[in-house]
Amino acid sequence: MKRKKWLTMVGITSVLMGSMLAGCGGGDEKTAGEDTSGGKDEKIEVTLAGWGGNPSEQKLLQQTLDEFEAKHPDIKVKLEVISEQYMDVIKTRLIGGEGPDVFYLDAFEAPALIETGVLEPLDKYVTDDFDINDFEKPLLDAFKGKDGKIYGFPKDYSTLALFYNKKMFQEAGVDVPKTWDELREAAKKLTKGTKVYGLGVAPELARLYYIAESKGGKVVTDNKASFADPKVVEALQPIVDMHLKDKSAAQPSEAGAGWGGEMFGQGKAAMVIEGNWAIPFLQDTFPNLEYGTAEIPTINGKKATMAYTVAYVMNKDSKKKKAAWELISYLTGKEGMKTWTSKGYALPTRKSVAAELGYDKDPLRGPLVAGASYATVWQNGTNLPIIMNNFNNQFVSAFLGERPLDEALKEAQETANKEIESK
Repeated sequence: MKRKKWLTMVGITSVLMGSMLAGCGGGDEKTAGEDTSGGKDEKIEVTLAGWGGNPSEQKLLQQTLDEFEAKHPDIKVKLEVISEQYMDVIKTRLIGGEGPDVFYLDAFEAPALIETGVLEPLDKYVTDDFDINDFEKPLLDAFKGKDGKIYGFPKDYSTLALFYNKKMFQEAGVDVPKTWDELREAAKKLTKGTKVYGLGVAPELARLYYIAESKGGKVVTDNKASFADPKVVEALQPIVDMHLKDKSAAQPSEAGAGWGGEMFGQGKAAMVIEGNWAIPFLQDTFPNLEYGTAEIPTINGKKATMAYTVAYVMNKDSKKKKAAWELISYLTGKEGMKTWTSKGYALPTRKSVAAELGYDKDPLRGPLVAGASYATVWQNGTNLPIIMNNFNNQFVSAFLGERPLDEALKEAQETANKEIESK
Protein backbone atom coordinates (compact mmCIF):
# COMPACT_ATOMS: atom_id res chain seq x y z
CA MET A 1 0.00 0.00 0.00
CA LYS A 2 2.75 2.41 0.97
CA ARG A 3 4.68 1.71 -2.23
CA LYS A 4 1.61 2.22 -4.44
CA LYS A 5 0.88 5.54 -2.78
CA TRP A 6 4.51 6.55 -3.14
CA LEU A 7 4.47 5.70 -6.85
CA THR A 8 1.74 8.26 -7.48
CA MET A 9 3.84 11.09 -6.05
CA VAL A 10 5.30 13.51 -8.56
CA GLY A 11 9.10 13.30 -8.65
CA ILE A 12 10.89 16.63 -8.71
CA THR A 13 14.49 16.49 -9.85
CA SER A 14 16.83 19.23 -8.67
CA VAL A 15 18.65 21.07 -11.43
CA LEU A 16 20.79 23.14 -9.11
CA MET A 17 23.96 21.05 -9.31
CA GLY A 18 25.91 17.86 -9.89
CA SER A 19 30.74 13.84 -7.06
CA MET A 20 32.54 10.64 -5.80
CA LEU A 21 35.21 7.36 -3.80
CA ALA A 22 36.90 4.56 -1.16
CA GLY A 23 36.15 1.71 1.30
CA CYS A 24 34.84 -1.79 1.55
CA GLY A 25 32.11 -3.53 3.41
CA GLY A 26 29.75 -6.34 4.16
CA GLY A 27 26.73 -7.96 2.63
CA ASP A 28 25.79 -11.58 2.09
CA GLU A 29 25.43 -11.66 -1.68
CA LYS A 30 27.91 -13.03 -4.18
CA THR A 31 31.36 -11.53 -3.81
CA ALA A 32 33.11 -9.65 -6.59
CA GLY A 33 34.61 -12.09 -9.05
CA GLU A 34 31.50 -14.26 -9.04
CA ASP A 35 28.30 -13.49 -10.88
CA THR A 36 24.83 -14.57 -9.87
CA SER A 37 24.71 -17.24 -12.56
CA GLY A 38 27.63 -19.05 -11.01
CA GLY A 39 30.39 -18.27 -13.53
CA LYS A 40 33.43 -17.74 -11.33
CA ASP A 41 35.62 -15.66 -13.64
CA GLU A 42 32.95 -13.47 -15.15
CA LYS A 43 32.72 -9.83 -14.18
CA ILE A 44 29.87 -8.62 -11.99
CA GLU A 45 27.97 -5.82 -13.74
CA VAL A 46 26.73 -3.05 -11.47
CA THR A 47 24.25 -0.55 -12.88
CA LEU A 48 24.70 3.10 -11.95
CA ALA A 49 21.91 5.52 -12.85
CA GLY A 50 22.00 9.31 -12.79
CA TRP A 51 20.91 12.35 -14.72
CA GLY A 52 23.11 13.82 -17.41
CA GLY A 53 25.55 16.67 -17.02
CA ASN A 54 27.46 18.83 -19.44
CA PRO A 55 30.10 17.09 -21.62
CA SER A 56 32.94 18.08 -19.28
CA GLU A 57 31.15 16.61 -16.26
CA GLN A 58 30.29 13.43 -18.14
CA LYS A 59 33.93 13.07 -19.14
CA LEU A 60 35.04 13.42 -15.51
CA LEU A 61 32.49 10.85 -14.37
CA GLN A 62 33.62 8.39 -17.01
CA GLN A 63 37.25 8.98 -16.00
CA THR A 64 36.37 8.21 -12.39
CA LEU A 65 34.50 5.04 -13.37
CA ASP A 66 37.42 3.93 -15.57
CA GLU A 67 39.75 4.38 -12.61
CA PHE A 68 37.37 2.35 -10.41
CA GLU A 69 37.24 -0.50 -12.92
CA ALA A 70 41.04 -0.51 -13.21
CA LYS A 71 41.26 -1.00 -9.45
CA HIS A 72 38.37 -3.51 -9.43
CA PRO A 73 38.91 -5.65 -12.52
CA ASP A 74 36.16 -8.06 -11.46
CA ILE A 75 33.46 -5.33 -11.55
CA LYS A 76 31.97 -3.69 -14.62
CA VAL A 77 29.93 -0.50 -14.24
CA LYS A 78 27.01 0.05 -16.58
CA LEU A 79 26.22 3.77 -16.58
CA GLU A 80 22.62 4.67 -17.33
CA VAL A 81 21.85 8.34 -18.00
CA ILE A 82 18.21 9.30 -17.42
CA SER A 83 17.85 12.68 -19.07
CA GLU A 84 14.17 13.44 -18.40
CA GLN A 85 11.79 12.98 -15.45
CA TYR A 86 14.57 11.33 -13.50
CA MET A 87 12.76 10.61 -10.23
CA ASP A 88 9.61 9.39 -11.95
CA VAL A 89 11.67 6.91 -13.97
CA ILE A 90 13.63 5.73 -10.92
CA LYS A 91 10.48 5.28 -8.84
CA THR A 92 8.72 3.35 -11.58
CA ARG A 93 11.70 1.05 -12.05
CA LEU A 94 12.10 0.45 -8.33
CA ILE A 95 8.46 -0.41 -7.85
CA GLY A 96 8.68 -2.78 -10.81
CA GLY A 97 11.71 -4.57 -9.42
CA GLU A 98 13.99 -3.27 -12.16
CA GLY A 99 15.82 -0.51 -10.30
CA PRO A 100 19.54 0.15 -10.75
CA ASP A 101 21.99 -1.13 -8.15
CA VAL A 102 23.28 2.38 -7.38
CA PHE A 103 21.75 5.73 -8.28
CA TYR A 104 21.76 9.46 -7.63
CA LEU A 105 19.38 10.82 -4.99
CA ASP A 106 18.86 14.53 -4.39
CA ALA A 107 18.54 15.54 -0.73
CA PHE A 108 15.22 17.18 -1.61
CA GLU A 109 13.78 13.77 -2.54
CA ALA A 110 15.59 11.73 0.13
CA PRO A 111 13.09 11.80 3.05
CA ALA A 112 10.22 10.45 0.95
CA LEU A 113 12.30 7.75 -0.71
CA ILE A 114 13.93 6.63 2.54
CA GLU A 115 10.47 6.32 4.12
CA THR A 116 9.34 3.84 1.45
CA GLY A 117 11.97 1.31 2.49
CA VAL A 118 13.44 0.83 -0.99
CA LEU A 119 16.97 1.91 -0.01
CA GLU A 120 19.68 -0.19 1.59
CA PRO A 121 21.09 1.19 4.88
CA LEU A 122 24.83 1.60 4.38
CA ASP A 123 26.12 1.69 7.97
CA LYS A 124 26.96 -2.03 8.10
CA TYR A 125 29.26 -1.73 5.08
CA VAL A 126 31.36 1.12 6.45
CA THR A 127 34.88 0.46 7.74
CA ASP A 128 37.14 2.80 9.71
CA ASP A 129 39.26 3.75 6.71
CA PHE A 130 36.19 5.19 4.97
CA ASP A 131 36.30 8.07 7.50
CA ILE A 132 32.71 9.24 7.82
CA ASN A 133 33.77 12.23 9.93
CA ASP A 134 35.51 13.68 6.88
CA PHE A 135 32.14 14.59 5.33
CA GLU A 136 30.61 17.99 5.97
CA LYS A 137 28.05 17.16 8.67
CA PRO A 138 24.95 18.92 7.27
CA LEU A 139 25.46 17.15 3.94
CA LEU A 140 25.84 13.72 5.49
CA ASP A 141 22.89 14.21 7.85
CA ALA A 142 20.65 14.92 4.86
CA PHE A 143 20.70 11.23 3.97
CA LYS A 144 19.98 9.79 7.40
CA GLY A 145 16.61 8.23 8.09
CA LYS A 146 14.41 8.67 11.14
CA ASP A 147 16.06 5.48 12.42
CA GLY A 148 19.43 7.23 12.46
CA LYS A 149 20.86 5.01 9.72
CA ILE A 150 22.75 6.37 6.73
CA TYR A 151 21.06 5.67 3.38
CA GLY A 152 23.42 7.58 1.12
CA PHE A 153 26.79 9.29 1.00
CA PRO A 154 26.85 12.75 -0.59
CA LYS A 155 28.86 12.92 -3.78
CA ASP A 156 29.02 16.70 -4.17
CA TYR A 157 27.21 19.91 -3.29
CA SER A 158 26.93 23.63 -3.69
CA THR A 159 26.09 26.31 -1.21
CA LEU A 160 25.08 29.87 -2.11
CA ALA A 161 27.44 32.83 -2.02
CA LEU A 162 27.32 36.51 -2.91
CA PHE A 163 28.67 37.25 -6.39
CA TYR A 164 29.60 40.91 -6.89
CA ASN A 165 30.81 42.98 -9.84
CA LYS A 166 34.15 44.49 -8.85
CA LYS A 167 34.03 47.34 -11.37
CA MET A 168 30.53 48.43 -10.34
CA PHE A 169 31.48 48.31 -6.67
CA GLN A 170 34.55 50.44 -7.30
CA GLU A 171 32.61 53.01 -9.35
CA ALA A 172 29.88 53.25 -6.69
CA GLY A 173 32.42 53.44 -3.88
CA VAL A 174 30.83 50.66 -1.87
CA ASP A 175 32.44 47.85 0.10
CA VAL A 176 31.42 44.21 -0.04
CA PRO A 177 28.52 43.98 2.44
CA LYS A 178 29.00 41.95 5.59
CA THR A 179 25.42 42.21 6.90
CA TRP A 180 22.05 42.10 5.14
CA ASP A 181 21.37 45.73 6.11
CA GLU A 182 24.65 46.69 4.41
CA LEU A 183 23.63 44.67 1.36
CA ARG A 184 20.35 46.56 1.08
CA GLU A 185 22.10 49.93 1.28
CA ALA A 186 24.75 48.83 -1.22
CA ALA A 187 22.04 47.66 -3.62
CA LYS A 188 20.48 51.15 -3.61
CA LYS A 189 23.81 52.79 -4.50
CA LEU A 190 24.56 50.24 -7.22
CA THR A 191 21.19 50.53 -8.95
CA LYS A 192 20.96 52.55 -12.17
CA GLY A 193 17.28 52.74 -12.99
CA THR A 194 16.18 49.64 -14.88
CA LYS A 195 19.54 49.21 -16.62
CA VAL A 196 21.39 47.85 -13.59
CA TYR A 197 19.78 46.47 -10.44
CA GLY A 198 21.74 46.28 -7.23
CA LEU A 199 20.60 42.71 -6.57
CA GLY A 200 19.27 39.95 -8.79
CA VAL A 201 16.75 37.83 -6.88
CA ALA A 202 15.45 34.32 -7.45
CA PRO A 203 12.00 34.56 -5.78
CA GLU A 204 11.61 30.89 -4.88
CA LEU A 205 11.68 28.87 -1.68
CA ALA A 206 14.77 26.86 -2.66
CA ARG A 207 16.77 30.11 -2.59
CA LEU A 208 14.94 31.95 0.22
CA TYR A 209 14.50 29.21 2.82
CA TYR A 210 17.42 30.32 5.02
CA ILE A 211 16.16 33.91 4.96
CA ALA A 212 12.60 32.83 5.75
CA GLU A 213 13.73 31.18 8.99
CA SER A 214 16.19 33.88 10.04
CA LYS A 215 13.77 35.54 12.50
CA GLY A 216 12.92 32.30 14.28
CA GLY A 217 9.90 31.25 12.23
CA LYS A 218 9.58 27.86 10.54
CA VAL A 219 8.71 27.16 6.93
CA VAL A 220 7.68 23.60 7.77
CA THR A 221 6.31 22.28 11.08
CA ASP A 222 5.36 18.62 11.58
CA ASN A 223 5.59 18.05 7.83
CA LYS A 224 3.04 20.79 7.09
CA ALA A 225 3.42 24.33 5.77
CA SER A 226 3.86 26.98 8.46
CA PHE A 227 5.39 29.80 6.41
CA ALA A 228 2.52 32.19 7.09
CA ASP A 229 4.07 32.63 10.55
CA PRO A 230 4.48 36.40 11.16
CA LYS A 231 8.18 35.76 11.88
CA VAL A 232 8.61 34.26 8.40
CA VAL A 233 6.72 37.17 6.83
CA GLU A 234 8.90 39.63 8.73
CA ALA A 235 12.06 37.87 7.52
CA LEU A 236 11.01 37.87 3.86
CA GLN A 237 9.47 41.34 3.71
CA PRO A 238 12.82 43.12 3.05
CA ILE A 239 13.24 41.12 -0.19
CA VAL A 240 9.86 42.33 -1.38
CA ASP A 241 10.60 45.88 -0.21
CA MET A 242 13.88 45.96 -2.14
CA HIS A 243 11.87 45.27 -5.27
CA LEU A 244 8.80 47.45 -4.67
CA LYS A 245 10.08 50.31 -2.50
CA ASP A 246 13.82 50.60 -3.10
CA LYS A 247 13.57 49.55 -6.77
CA SER A 248 17.02 48.04 -6.22
CA ALA A 249 16.22 44.36 -6.81
CA ALA A 250 14.61 42.41 -9.63
CA GLN A 251 14.20 38.86 -10.79
CA PRO A 252 16.17 37.85 -13.92
CA SER A 253 13.11 37.78 -16.21
CA GLU A 254 12.49 41.47 -15.52
CA ALA A 255 15.91 42.21 -17.00
CA GLY A 256 15.52 39.90 -19.97
CA ALA A 257 17.71 37.16 -18.48
CA GLY A 258 16.98 33.50 -17.90
CA TRP A 259 18.62 33.15 -14.48
CA GLY A 260 20.79 35.00 -11.98
CA GLY A 261 24.14 34.04 -13.49
CA GLU A 262 23.12 35.37 -16.88
CA MET A 263 21.67 38.56 -15.39
CA PHE A 264 24.94 39.11 -13.51
CA GLY A 265 27.16 38.27 -16.49
CA GLN A 266 25.26 40.69 -18.72
CA GLY A 267 25.88 43.49 -16.23
CA LYS A 268 22.20 43.87 -15.38
CA ALA A 269 22.80 43.09 -11.70
CA ALA A 270 25.69 44.25 -9.57
CA MET A 271 25.11 41.38 -7.12
CA VAL A 272 23.46 37.98 -7.23
CA ILE A 273 23.29 35.13 -4.76
CA GLU A 274 24.25 32.00 -6.69
CA GLY A 275 26.00 28.67 -6.33
CA ASN A 276 29.18 27.02 -7.55
CA TRP A 277 27.53 26.26 -10.88
CA ALA A 278 27.75 29.97 -11.77
CA ILE A 279 31.57 29.98 -11.77
CA PRO A 280 32.23 27.78 -14.84
CA PHE A 281 29.27 29.43 -16.57
CA LEU A 282 30.71 32.92 -16.07
CA GLN A 283 34.21 31.78 -17.06
CA ASP A 284 32.93 30.29 -20.31
CA THR A 285 30.27 32.86 -21.23
CA PHE A 286 31.64 36.11 -19.80
CA PRO A 287 35.42 35.53 -19.58
CA ASN A 288 36.25 39.24 -19.22
CA LEU A 289 33.91 39.85 -16.28
CA GLU A 290 35.74 41.00 -13.15
CA TYR A 291 33.89 39.66 -10.16
CA GLY A 292 34.39 38.27 -6.70
CA THR A 293 32.50 36.09 -4.26
CA ALA A 294 31.87 36.40 -0.54
CA GLU A 295 29.93 34.54 2.09
CA ILE A 296 26.31 35.66 2.18
CA PRO A 297 25.93 38.68 4.48
CA THR A 298 24.81 37.82 7.99
CA ILE A 299 21.18 38.12 9.03
CA ASN A 300 20.56 39.09 12.65
CA GLY A 301 24.24 38.56 13.31
CA LYS A 302 24.21 34.95 12.12
CA LYS A 303 25.79 33.31 9.11
CA ALA A 304 23.39 31.42 6.88
CA THR A 305 23.19 29.92 3.41
CA MET A 306 21.55 27.07 1.53
CA ALA A 307 23.17 23.80 0.46
CA TYR A 308 22.08 21.52 -2.36
CA THR A 309 23.51 18.03 -2.37
CA VAL A 310 23.17 14.67 -4.09
CA ALA A 311 24.12 11.22 -2.78
CA TYR A 312 24.85 7.80 -4.15
CA VAL A 313 22.37 5.31 -2.72
CA MET A 314 21.91 1.54 -3.03
CA ASN A 315 18.79 -0.29 -4.14
CA LYS A 316 17.66 -2.56 -1.28
CA ASP A 317 16.66 -5.20 -3.84
CA SER A 318 20.06 -5.23 -5.53
CA LYS A 319 21.48 -8.74 -5.95
CA LYS A 320 25.00 -7.30 -6.11
CA LYS A 321 25.27 -5.39 -2.86
CA LYS A 322 28.93 -6.03 -2.13
CA ALA A 323 29.97 -4.83 -5.57
CA ALA A 324 27.51 -1.94 -5.32
CA TRP A 325 29.10 -0.86 -2.05
CA GLU A 326 32.57 -1.10 -3.58
CA LEU A 327 31.37 1.37 -6.21
CA ILE A 328 29.70 3.75 -3.75
CA SER A 329 32.66 3.69 -1.39
CA TYR A 330 35.05 4.49 -4.23
CA LEU A 331 32.93 7.26 -5.71
CA THR A 332 32.41 8.95 -2.33
CA GLY A 333 35.87 8.13 -1.00
CA LYS A 334 38.86 10.42 -1.14
CA GLU A 335 40.43 9.14 -4.35
CA GLY A 336 37.37 9.04 -6.57
CA MET A 337 35.94 12.26 -5.15
CA LYS A 338 39.19 14.02 -5.94
CA THR A 339 38.98 12.96 -9.59
CA TRP A 340 35.31 13.88 -9.92
CA THR A 341 35.68 17.34 -8.38
CA SER A 342 39.15 18.12 -9.77
CA LYS A 343 37.90 20.62 -12.36
CA GLY A 344 35.69 22.57 -9.97
CA TYR A 345 32.36 21.81 -11.64
CA ALA A 346 31.26 20.25 -8.35
CA LEU A 347 32.50 20.77 -4.79
CA PRO A 348 33.76 17.81 -2.73
CA THR A 349 31.69 16.86 0.31
CA ARG A 350 34.84 15.63 2.08
CA LYS A 351 36.73 18.36 3.92
CA SER A 352 40.10 16.71 3.22
CA VAL A 353 39.49 16.67 -0.53
CA ALA A 354 38.40 20.31 -0.56
CA ALA A 355 41.62 21.19 1.27
CA GLU A 356 43.80 19.03 -0.98
CA LEU A 357 42.35 20.64 -4.10
CA GLY A 358 42.70 24.09 -2.53
CA TYR A 359 39.02 24.97 -2.82
CA ASP A 360 38.82 26.12 0.79
CA LYS A 361 41.34 28.87 0.00
CA ASP A 362 40.29 29.53 -3.60
CA PRO A 363 39.31 33.20 -4.13
CA LEU A 364 36.02 32.27 -5.82
CA ARG A 365 35.12 28.91 -4.27
CA GLY A 366 36.41 29.57 -0.74
CA PRO A 367 33.23 31.36 0.41
CA LEU A 368 31.11 28.51 -0.96
CA VAL A 369 33.19 25.91 0.88
CA ALA A 370 33.09 27.98 4.08
CA GLY A 371 29.30 27.86 4.04
CA ALA A 372 29.06 24.06 4.04
CA SER A 373 29.48 23.72 7.81
CA TYR A 374 26.55 25.99 8.69
CA ALA A 375 24.30 25.65 5.64
CA THR A 376 20.62 24.75 5.65
CA VAL A 377 20.23 21.78 3.31
CA TRP A 378 17.38 22.09 0.82
CA GLN A 379 15.23 19.42 2.39
CA ASN A 380 12.51 19.12 5.01
CA GLY A 381 10.23 16.11 5.25
CA THR A 382 8.17 14.27 2.66
CA ASN A 383 5.77 17.11 1.82
CA LEU A 384 8.28 19.77 0.83
CA PRO A 385 7.43 19.49 -2.90
CA ILE A 386 3.81 20.48 -2.18
CA ILE A 387 4.88 23.19 0.25
CA MET A 388 7.41 24.58 -2.21
CA ASN A 389 4.99 24.77 -5.14
CA ASN A 390 2.38 26.68 -3.17
CA PHE A 391 4.93 29.04 -1.63
CA ASN A 392 6.46 29.86 -5.01
CA ASN A 393 3.12 30.53 -6.67
CA GLN A 394 2.08 33.10 -4.09
CA PHE A 395 5.43 34.63 -3.14
CA VAL A 396 5.99 35.79 -6.71
CA SER A 397 2.64 37.58 -6.67
CA ALA A 398 3.73 39.48 -3.54
CA PHE A 399 7.18 40.16 -4.99
CA LEU A 400 5.55 41.71 -8.05
CA GLY A 401 3.27 43.87 -5.89
CA GLU A 402 0.02 42.14 -6.76
CA ARG A 403 -0.90 41.53 -3.11
CA PRO A 404 0.53 41.92 0.42
CA LEU A 405 3.08 39.30 1.44
CA ASP A 406 1.23 38.19 4.57
CA GLU A 407 -1.98 37.67 2.63
CA ALA A 408 -0.21 35.77 -0.15
CA LEU A 409 1.61 33.43 2.20
CA LYS A 410 -1.53 32.78 4.25
CA GLU A 411 -3.41 31.62 1.18
CA ALA A 412 -0.43 29.55 0.01
CA GLN A 413 -0.13 27.85 3.41
CA GLU A 414 -3.83 26.99 3.55
CA THR A 415 -3.78 25.55 0.04
CA ALA A 416 -0.62 23.54 0.69
CA ASN A 417 -1.99 21.99 3.88
CA LYS A 418 -5.29 21.09 2.22
CA GLU A 419 -3.33 19.28 -0.48
CA ILE A 420 -1.25 17.50 2.16
CA GLU A 421 -4.32 16.41 4.11
CA SER A 422 -6.02 15.04 0.99
CA LYS A 423 -3.04 12.93 -0.08
